[in-house]
Amino acid sequence: MGTSRNLVNLSGVAKGYAARTVLDGVTLGIADRDRIGVVGGNGQGKSTLLELIAGAEPPDEGQVTRLGGLRLGVLDQSDRLPAGATIRAVLVGDRADHEWAADREFRGVLDGLLGGVTFARFAAGIDTEVEGLSGGERRRVALARVLLEHPDLLLLDEPTNHLDVEAITWLAEHLAARDGAMLIVTHDRWFLDAVCTRTWEVTDRSVHQYEGGYAAYVLARAERDRVQAAREERRQQLIRKELAWLRRGPPARTSKPRFRIEAANALIADEPPARDRTELLRFATSRLGDKVIEAEDVSYRYATSPVVRHVTWRLGPGDRVALVGANGSGKSTLLRLLAGELTPTSGRVQRGETVRLAHLSQQAAEIPEQRTVIEAVEEVKRRATLAGGEELTAGRLADRFGFRGERAITRVRDLSGGERRRLTLMRLLMSEPNVLLLDEPTNDLDIETLTALEDLLDHWPGTLIVVSHDRYFVERVADNVFALDALGGIRHLPGGIDQYLAEVGTSAPAPGPAGPGAGSGAAAKGVKPGAALRQARKDLQRLERELEALDERERVLHEAIVSAATDHERLVGLGAELDALVSERERLESSWLEVASLLEG
Repeated sequence: MGTSRNLVNLSGVAKGYAARTVLDGVTLGIADRDRIGVVGGNGQGKSTLLELIAGAEPPDEGQVTRLGGLRLGVLDQSDRLPAGATIRAVLVGDRADHEWAADREFRGVLDGLLGGVTFARFAAGIDTEVEGLSGGERRRVALARVLLEHPDLLLLDEPTNHLDVEAITWLAEHLAARDGAMLIVTHDRWFLDAVCTRTWEVTDRSVHQYEGGYAAYVLARAERDRVQAAREERRQQLIRKELAWLRRGPPARTSKPRFRIEAANALIADEPPARDRTELLRFATSRLGDKVIEAEDVSYRYATSPVVRHVTWRLGPGDRVALVGANGSGKSTLLRLLAGELTPTSGRVQRGETVRLAHLSQQAAEIPEQRTVIEAVEEVKRRATLAGGEELTAGRLADRFGFRGERAITRVRDLSGGERRRLTLMRLLMSEPNVLLLDEPTNDLDIETLTALEDLLDHWPGTLIVVSHDRYFVERVADNVFALDALGGIRHLPGGIDQYLAEVGTSAPAPGPAGPGAGSGAAAKGVKPGAALRQARKDLQRLERELEALDERERVLHEAIVSAATDHERLVGLGAELDALVSERERLESSWLEVASLLEG
């Protein structure tokens, strides 16, 4: 392996806007093999950091130096595409059709993002004008352009925005196999783990650097916080001893106190499961009864175009499910049908008498512009009660969702789009619904807010249906995954998103620089042996997490079988689900043995 070259260096860099300093005294470098994920709260300076590195913004203090001849590929959040240009002009330029169509890498990018060489996603194919494209389509074209430029350093700001789970999985696999450095700002934690080998956290005007992807960053940050807490405790002890010395006189000299830093996994050794499934189910059943939502042979069409076809879906108390499918498959339409916002073309949707439903759609909700954040939340309710009797005030909820101090009394008219979405979500939660329909709830939320939302949902008793392309969020809050296929039908996926991707023919890369089952296959493709071993260790950890999740699903399933002992029809369905789960376990265990054998070898 050759010597790494530093492509970009920042030395003592500071940057501010008006009276607010965003970054101060930042010193860091990017080498030619770095795969760096950038995380941090909204407004902390992540995009500013990318702009400084790209040269789009000059520093107020300090220096940014770049290697001579460095080729940068930049994807910002504005998707700047030339006005009046076609997709052909943006991606192909003057290249002849036979030339770019024969280029394997070019075809790979088109297949992953734009519907292949026929550009099937677009009405006029490659000659479609970019000006008339939707935000999601423009994003795909802009991303394809950056990838096809072969830059030395990729700078990507929220590259997964507007992409469905298949496209996100393809992009992760493509970037993991790519040579060259990359710096990626994203709130998608699964994507961070799948692609990045280092993490930068932008917070408090500084940049903290960690080895590893998101999972390693969380453990390292927890260790850092624990060490800082221990230091503060020791400082307080020294102060108390000093006060005692002033009262009693100097004591005998003692040895310096020693502090043992424990392994990161000790931090979570005694941590209970995120959710008490049994207790939440008890609360949900008492609040909802037996009937929640039942869709029977439901179909829906827009004009002459059918979207949902013959869907039968029964949701019970305490069900926590995720709904996946390609963009345009009808997921949002199905949520609106379940919520009663649309009337089925055929079939019927019935809701239980005790259902109090809240629906977070992708459209912005109307909130009085003159109210403050706290007033807008208290307008719904001042206090809400969680499972177990925990009381949540509007102020505490605002604090959890990042509206602290002066931000809590900011007028709605002065909020950004992301902040308005957070406020809408807070108002929904404060209304104490017992059925929640969340359509892309992670859009515009930073990791801190996502974690707060997940923590809140852990204690929320009710039925939850979530549509999201964020795999980490789905696996964190949902117990079961259902897919809406191209024909508008729905089916249960015991194997979760991995099963869905396998069925649609998209391989799901495990966290790390190579795809699943890397091992010798990765080495054969040119991945260095050390990288292959690191990948195998990550594969093993992923498989163990999936097996643990499978154990929990099996436990819940066995409890359901016991409780349905006299319901023959339900027993048949549960038995089929258990058989599918056993098959999935065998597949995972086989993969685990294969990866474990590789590590032993």
